[in-house]
Amino acid sequence: MADIGKDIYKAKSFLEQGDLVGIPTETVYGLAGNALNPDAVARIFAVKNRPSFDPLILHTYDLERVENFTLDIPEQLLPLAEKYWPGPLTLLLPKKEIVPDLVTSGLDKVAVRIPNHPLTRELLAILDFPLAAPSANPFGYISPTNANHVNDQLGDKIPYILDGGICNVGLESTIVGIEDGKVTVYRLGGLELDKIEAVVGNVQLMAHSSSNPKSPGMLKSHYSPKKPFIVGDLSELVKFYTSKGVDFAVLSFDKEIEEIPKFRQIQLSRNKDLSEAAKNLFASMRALDSLDVSVILSELLPEEGLGRAINDRLRRASVGE
Repeated sequence: MADIGKDIYKAKSFLEQGDLVGIPTETVYGLAGNALNPDAVARIFAVKNRPSFDPLILHTYDLERVENFTLDIPEQLLPLAEKYWPGPLTLLLPKKEIVPDLVTSGLDKVAVRIPNHPLTRELLAILDFPLAAPSANPFGYISPTNANHVNDQLGDKIPYILDGGICNVGLESTIVGIEDGKVTVYRLGGLELDKIEAVVGNVQLMAHSSSNPKSPGMLKSHYSPKKPFIVGDLSELVKFYTSKGVDFAVLSFDKEIEEIPKFRQIQLSRNKDLSEAAKNLFASMRALDSLDVSVILSELLPEEGLGRAINDRLRRASVGE
């Protein structure tokens, strides 16, 4: 398994050699490699078993460094960068040739963000290159929100994991770009839609893609537990699966289900706090997925604020079930 620690210089050494390192961010843990090294980028795809048509996000230290590998930041997007970087915001920007085509899946735009985690910011500050860092999990599975999640799944494939504790946001970044001259959200995430619209006005939402997405995080089926994950009316689902004699677990917003043991259910936030629910989402999905049950039942949250991004993850986890 990988070593786990807080030594940014040890992480730097591995990254400079072309190795991959697990890194913490405020959203989820990333599987990081030198974004300008095609061999390191190829290793990211191989370790995650990620399809090469799904682009990666570049992480860097500050707005000035973004200029090193992008042509410009469109005027419509600059106010977002100035207000919400560092933070859970990714911008889709025209790339310079220095960025390998493998990073962008051959597209002429690259996804960029400045993460808001002190340990990873310290690391980025001493690197001479940006990091390509998709979530540190096998492709399609639940994203990791602590170092042990990364070690459990990828620890035998990478040498080091930078331990930054539990992710404060717990949802991937919101991805924003320009499509047909309009500010467009390609993926809902840790930065709420209403906060974006407060800065740039109304935005358009881009539908998910089953292949050849225009940005990271657009694939329709994603973030899935290994067990069947079904989203709907919890009272009806509980009644149905109880009548069938099926062992199930429940992931709810705040409901406690009397019909099943407490260890087989998790409430994302008993106080109906969407920020708390977002922070707990992926760890809760993992915990229920580890139980000896046949199916996991869940429900949608209020379609407001971070609830929209949480519901996006829940729907994509349940695709095909």
